Amino acid sequence: MLHHLEKAIEATNPPLTRRGFLAVTGGAGVGLIVGFSFPRGAKAATGDDQFNPFVMIDSDGIVTVLSKHLDKGQGTATGLATLVAEELDASVEQMRVEHAPAHPEVYKNLLFGVQGTGGSTAIANSFEQYRKAGAAAKAMLVAAAADSWGVPAGEITVANGTITHGSGKSATFGDFAEAASGLEPPAEPTLKTPDQWVYIGKDFPRLDIPNKTMGAPRTYGLDIDVENRLVAVIARPPKFGAVLKSVDATEAKAVRGVVDVRETPVGVAVFAESTWPAIKARDLLVMEWDDSNAETRGSDAILAEFKALAETPGAVAHAADYEAGLAEAETIVEMDYSFPFLAHAPMEPLDITILFDGETATLWTGSQIQTIDQGATAAVLEITPDKVTINTQWAGGSFGRRATTNADYAVEAALLAKIWGEARPIKVVWTREDDIKGGYYRPMYVHKARAGVKDGKITGWHHRIVGQSIFTGTAFESLIVQDGIDHTSVEGIADTTYSIPNMQVELHSPPVGVPPLWWRSVGHTHTAYVMETMMDALAKAAGVDPVEFRLAHLGNDPRKAGVLKLAAEKAGWTEPVGAGRHRGVAVHKSFNSYVAEIAEISMNDGVVKVEKVVAAVDCGIPVNPDNIAGQVEGGLGFGLGAVMRNEITFTDGEVDQANFDTYEPLRIDDMPDVEVHIVPSTEPPTGIGEPGTPPIGPAVANAIGQATGQTPTELPWSKGGLV
Repeated sequence: MLHHLEKAIEATNPPLTRRGFLAVTGGAGVGLIVGFSFPRGAKAATGDDQFNPFVMIDSDGIVTVLSKHLDKGQGTATGLATLVAEELDASVEQMRVEHAPAHPEVYKNLLFGVQGTGGSTAIANSFEQYRKAGAAAKAMLVAAAADSWGVPAGEITVANGTITHGSGKSATFGDFAEAASGLEPPAEPTLKTPDQWVYIGKDFPRLDIPNKTMGAPRTYGLDIDVENRLVAVIARPPKFGAVLKSVDATEAKAVRGVVDVRETPVGVAVFAESTWPAIKARDLLVMEWDDSNAETRGSDAILAEFKALAETPGAVAHAADYEAGLAEAETIVEMDYSFPFLAHAPMEPLDITILFDGETATLWTGSQIQTIDQGATAAVLEITPDKVTINTQWAGGSFGRRATTNADYAVEAALLAKIWGEARPIKVVWTREDDIKGGYYRPMYVHKARAGVKDGKITGWHHRIVGQSIFTGTAFESLIVQDGIDHTSVEGIADTTYSIPNMQVELHSPPVGVPPLWWRSVGHTHTAYVMETMMDALAKAAGVDPVEFRLAHLGNDPRKAGVLKLAAEKAGWTEPVGAGRHRGVAVHKSFNSYVAEIAEISMNDGVVKVEKVVAAVDCGIPVNPDNIAGQVEGGLGFGLGAVMRNEITFTDGEVDQANFDTYEPLRIDDMPDVEVHIVPSTEPPTGIGEPGTPPIGPAVANAIGQATGQTPTELPWSKGGLV
């Protein structure tokens, strides 16, 4: 979706050279540097021809994999290291991983065209690329060993980080790293076949866990503490779209540790020697805001407008003769749904450190789309993107928040550095309240669905969606919004893989002055809920078992049917459920992966408790099964917390929630027991960071429907007293 940015930045990002690479990575002394592809005649680690470094091997035999993707807890870095270790035949113990420097031409996401992480694409776009880098490194080490030992390369084997020959000679990678660096890399290195895999499809330990559990310094952006740095916090408008009229900073400037208070285009910035005085001083600012162009409606008023629009025809995303289909039906089911605004609320709020010397800028942050952050920072500072260095840190979550279309927090940092005017590092910190009250949100949505059944089959379906477009008004509008349809608003419905005749989908995208953003699984956050609860309601109307009803409509999607069958088998769907227990099922495709979840609940005085969830997932070749299971567990926990209690509401345009006391995360006693079953596959790897989230809400909602006869259609469920 970001292809057009590639050309925009290409001219100001010169080819990456060995000299430049070593300068930004501190990799001096590394023996062998290998990448994915090289120009004809280029050497792996000599000269200044452009090269694409992905793997570094030092004289001690340590293999460092450069992750072009941000790892924000989803395990991407270990996944990429697994691919390299597989083809390199390295040992787990010698593997390391670091984030690659920002350079879109070298480290671009092959599915986006720019350097960035999102859409559960990290492993999918890197699967062959990183394997080839590992295979090339292995071939060069073998060639160096063969030359040194005077034996044919075909007689040399590599296993578990050791190079050996039948004569009894053996060596480590470090022994031949320097010699290998002068050799020509193979243009098309030979990759292993699946029957030869040692690591792919097996458990490979997370490489980031030791540092994180031991609290290693400089792991996260929030850990960065550059010498002589200032800390800055910003007082942003309480209403979106408001602008500053006046500020009295007298009391704020009197706080010990405060260096200065300055007005900025995004609010009032307090600069201090440390975080606490900056926050304390900000609380003492006396400000007046001009709300004339601000969003001043409450969320109830916005919801009322949406519900009214849901009664009127919208832009057609998928056309069909639904009226004829509904006329054939024996029974018609109609349901109305409402979904609130949602915050991302990662455990690590936004943070970024910047140093600008007037000519070049350096950023330390958990950058999710380096190309956008680099380009936006350069634009503010009036320099070219190649003058912006990004030291990508590990991130404590994101769920989409670090991947804005306008690089909002990088722009804020650049503005503050420019306003400060001196070459002094500035660390911009967001508090939890800043994040929840002044961030970006999953938009509010309303659905109105009507469908009919006859003889156990759906005959027609009319579906109307009302919700704010995420992409309208952004640089990506022309790519995503076609004929008035933002695809992310209708994905999961307009492109459903269920075989549904006479299905029409319509969309209203009213403007709202609240900044929208993708949220873990994007449109599938609400579309899966509606599709899967409607499927249950239709199954009930048809008098057919919910699993069998779905399978009857999945003749054209065997992979979706496969995960549904597996989940049903593992959950014992056809067996009686225990006393006081109820089950619900949901299955959904998102990010080219398939997940089915069967939830088992209990009810006590009308309050639901999710006891167990059995999940089945098909995400192609499972590179790291343990990590896949962890992502499904985390994804369904994330989704469960949202449907139970999460909502962002507004009063007169101001956000009501501020911290985890009012925007409650999933509690530990809310988390059910989870079983994850992975479908063996030879298909290319697909996404896993997001697909576990969409099915959990409808699976539990359908269990509630089984228990009470009423499926919750207004979210969160806390509104109806269910939790």
